[in-house]
Amino acid sequence: MKVVLFACVENSFRSQVAEAYFNKYAPKGWTATSAGIKLADRVNPNAIALMREEGIDISHKKPQMLTPDLQTTAEIAVIVCGKAACPVVYAKRVEDWNLPDPAKMSIDGARKVRDAIKEKVLRLVEEIKES
Repeated sequence: MKVVLFACVENSFRSQVAEAYFNKYAPKGWTATSAGIKLADRVNPNAIALMREEGIDISHKKPQMLTPDLQTTAEIAVIVCGKAACPVVYAKRVEDWNLPDPAKMSIDGARKVRDAIKEKVLRLVEEIKES
């Protein structure tokens, strides 16, 4: 099984949303995980609510620490928060999506970030399928 790792600081919103979308649309033989370096206590309630709108339940998810093992087993690592704020990640391939932090946004602002994540994940899935 090939792994895509979505990384950000707290692993409470952007990376959790990206992981959930990728796993919903994952090409055969692929899966996703997510992690952070300064973990939040829980997944952001707005992330849970916004993913519920998409028919995806992430209420059971917990933030997890970004470990060397997660990095070395990932085929692709995606830094969702921009290199200035986010962890340095080592993987075979690293992408930087530089998405704004929706944690303190209104639900409508956070929805726009969620939708941007979905678009990027779907593009990544298509790229993987074509390779």
